[in-house]
Amino acid sequence: MIRPLYSLVALLPIATIFFLLVITRRPASQVMPVAYFVTIASALSIWRVPFREVVASSIQGLFAAVEILYIIFGAVLLLNTLQVSGALATIRQSLLGISRDRRVQVIIIAWLFGSFIEGASGFGTPAVITVPLLVAIGFPAMAAVISALIIQSTPSTFGAVGTPIMIGIDAGLDGVPSVQAQLVTLGLTQPDYLVLVGRWAGVFHGIIGTFLPLVLVAVLSLGFGDLRQSIIQRLRQGLSIWKFALFAGLAFTIPYTLTALLIGPEFPSLIGGLVGLSLVVTAARSDFLMPEHPWDFPEGESGSTSDFSPVVPAIIPANNLSINPRSISPQAQPLSPQKAWLPYVLLGFFLMVSRLEFLPFRDWLQAVTIRWSNILGTNVTATLQPLYLPSTIFIFVVMITFFLQGLSFQSLGVALRKTIPLLRKTALALGAAVLVARVFINSGVNMAGLESMPLTLADSMTLLLGAAWPVFAPLVGTIGSFVAGSVTVSNLMFSLFQFGVAVQTDVSTALVLALQCVGASAGNIICISNIVAAEATVGLVGQEGILIRKGFLPTLYYVCFAGLLGGGASLLLSTGLL
Repeated sequence: MIRPLYSLVALLPIATIFFLLVITRRPASQVMPVAYFVTIASALSIWRVPFREVVASSIQGLFAAVEILYIIFGAVLLLNTLQVSGALATIRQSLLGISRDRRVQVIIIAWLFGSFIEGASGFGTPAVITVPLLVAIGFPAMAAVISALIIQSTPSTFGAVGTPIMIGIDAGLDGVPSVQAQLVTLGLTQPDYLVLVGRWAGVFHGIIGTFLPLVLVAVLSLGFGDLRQSIIQRLRQGLSIWKFALFAGLAFTIPYTLTALLIGPEFPSLIGGLVGLSLVVTAARSDFLMPEHPWDFPEGESGSTSDFSPVVPAIIPANNLSINPRSISPQAQPLSPQKAWLPYVLLGFFLMVSRLEFLPFRDWLQAVTIRWSNILGTNVTATLQPLYLPSTIFIFVVMITFFLQGLSFQSLGVALRKTIPLLRKTALALGAAVLVARVFINSGVNMAGLESMPLTLADSMTLLLGAAWPVFAPLVGTIGSFVAGSVTVSNLMFSLFQFGVAVQTDVSTALVLALQCVGASAGNIICISNIVAAEATVGLVGQEGILIRKGFLPTLYYVCFAGLLGGGASLLLSTGLL
């Protein structure tokens, strides 16, 4: 078989996912198992991977799936605990009344608060909090959903305390000889290399994300402004807040980028969200850089008839997280804002303390390691560090919240019962997706004398694009998250592919992997599973096509900007100017 045909076969798992998920619109719980068997068939019949190697790779994938599911469990359990305690209601009330300008509200709630939640929890959590909050203060449901989707880009690379890099890219490259060889050449360990990737990603996101609040208010005014006005008039109304929007962008991206450069990939979104939220809320209260005339939706278009009267839309069950706005309504004895926000403050503190190298806690937590070396006699190894995973911190904060907020065991049981069904719905799709990635990646051990499937694809892309690859690298990440529904899974599937192309074209591998992360984060905006989950929280049904169209231009902005930055950075590196 000639090389282009091998590339086509290597493309089969991805094409299967795209066709079944996007064209036929089958749910991921049905699509990913099919893709897994297609990947196995290609590995066994064409690549002639030993059956034992396939099974070992699948076991390794199960370890990675357990890690991700455990993180989801902890994040959602904390969210549901705050919901039943009434803390979310207090958090909502503390965000209301800062400004009557809808543009200011969406910047504070979606851009900053949503980014903070993404940094702490990830996995679609920002939408399930910010969408109901926006609707509750008068946003049209469609406007609330598209706003939440747009902001799930810049913070997503470092979402859930850096999971897309610390688990996604790490698992995608783990144990690959060509990767280990380059790490030796660079004099870096794999954790050091991941920090380097995070630094590049932080710089790219920092530049692109600075202007994202402007994109957000432009989409809001164009799509949901007074349609009797011209496009130019609506756009001008949205962008009249440009000074405040740029300030809000910088208030997040400066601490975000500095954290990526100086600390690591776990905390940029968390710290950027916290710092940005405090700065921008203070600025809004002080009327700093605020527009002269507040902007609102046309009468009859908002989600409520009064300024801040809550709206309680119908709730449609989703295959992802969902919060019923009824359940975040103010309680009979509401918590103080300090007590309501304290769990998130503690979460950020404990996560940071557990990751700082000069403190002993990191080594203590990493000391508990579950390892299966040489699975079934192969070179495949699976490792799990349960105490070091962010979910352990989430659960610890839940325990503290139980006492601080005076929860009963019955309330905690309600939070737990609301969390378990999510894992059941997520486990099959997520588990199969990770298995696809591991078999796909480990196909380099074969009797056909071929490179692994990702590297085979990389060879073909090298011939087509050569040194121009950094310009196109973000698009691969975007396609990955659009199809797979997750930045982490996109990184799992395409990290080795991107690494291979970078090596073949003599481009910085860390640079290209950072562009993979940036592109994957952009794909979150139009990811079908994210859209379905977000629209379900406010009762929208069957609006995926409209939301994809509304999210297409913000996605295009992000991918093209990232490609230009990547191409420019690669050129500067090759000429020795960077």
